[in-house]
Amino acid sequence: MTDRERFLACILGRPVDRPPYWLFWGPWKTTWQRWKSEGMPKQFEDIADVQRHFGAECSPLIVPVNYGPCPMIEQKVLEEDDNYMVWIDGWGIKRRNPKHTESMSEFLEFPVKDRDDWERFKAERLDPHHPQRLAGDWHGQCKEWMGKGLPIQLGSYPDVGVFGGLRWLLGDEECLLAFYTMPDLVHEIMDHLTDVYLAVFENVVSEGVRVDMIHIWEDMCGRQGPLISPVHWNEFMGPCYRRIKSFADEHEIPVISVDTDGNPDLIIPPMLGGGVNYLFPMEVAAGCDVNVLRKKYPNMAMMGGIDKRVLAKDPQAIDRELDRIRPALDTERYIPDLDHGIPDDVSWGNYCHYAMKLKQLVGKD
Repeated sequence: MTDRERFLACILGRPVDRPPYWLFWGPWKTTWQRWKSEGMPKQFEDIADVQRHFGAECSPLIVPVNYGPCPMIEQKVLEEDDNYMVWIDGWGIKRRNPKHTESMSEFLEFPVKDRDDWERFKAERLDPHHPQRLAGDWHGQCKEWMGKGLPIQLGSYPDVGVFGGLRWLLGDEECLLAFYTMPDLVHEIMDHLTDVYLAVFENVVSEGVRVDMIHIWEDMCGRQGPLISPVHWNEFMGPCYRRIKSFADEHEIPVISVDTDGNPDLIIPPMLGGGVNYLFPMEVAAGCDVNVLRKKYPNMAMMGGIDKRVLAKDPQAIDRELDRIRPALDTERYIPDLDHGIPDDVSWGNYCHYAMKLKQLVGKD
């Protein structure tokens, strides 16, 4: 089977020779530095080199068009010292980051504080039909990928998300409060972001690109569960997802995926109702058990669910973790992989052991 055929068969529950072998999640920058000091081949430049080294297959490739703010917002450093950097990112968010460790940003300021800010940002950066959205030779790249039998996706982190986009614009706490204090604005923002995504998607498929998956980044869950209720998901996000599902059906795009950290259990039912059929990364630290969730939601394909923290222990612990998730493989619609990026307490030797054992688990020669 080609990489595309195997991916689609696995996700859609069709006959398949074995699950895909991806090594999807890469290392932190500090992990990469550690690996270089521990014997990783010096010529390796990025995770793609590591994936090729272990014979991993190709996960869906992102059509490289502009789904987010356009014209793009220039990322720039506002101030820095020996330990921290304050900067503006591609969504206009002011962040503070440590310079020598891996950490989430401290979010200092978001671009939208009220309706006037939203109207200004929408007019300046969210024209669905801005010509720069389709700049570059993306069509040539997609033609090459199609010729090689590789899976192709529309949408990616951090620029395609219904809740994710709202969060980037308003801020974490601010957007949650807005569901109660400014519900009309929340609806309007989510609806317009969906307009942008669908306009870009339409332009891509109209050029003859064969798309296999639409990907939506949300990151809308924590250890305690979703950041909004299933009722709010249905009310605010459901209409947007159904529009995306309608587009996917019209253009024979079989997979709609969502990436959210944390535990999404409570919102999996409304996601299924909205057309989502593939979910990751199934974070173990948040209480996700792919053995349980695959049985509970047999029509929701999943990827991930292997506890990244175990890779910091020893080969025996890694083997036990792979044995733990083995029952999920028997349910089909499951791609075994880590549950997020690889921390810097993971040695190169342990990662090599994991990569080889995962390869054996999926049955790749």
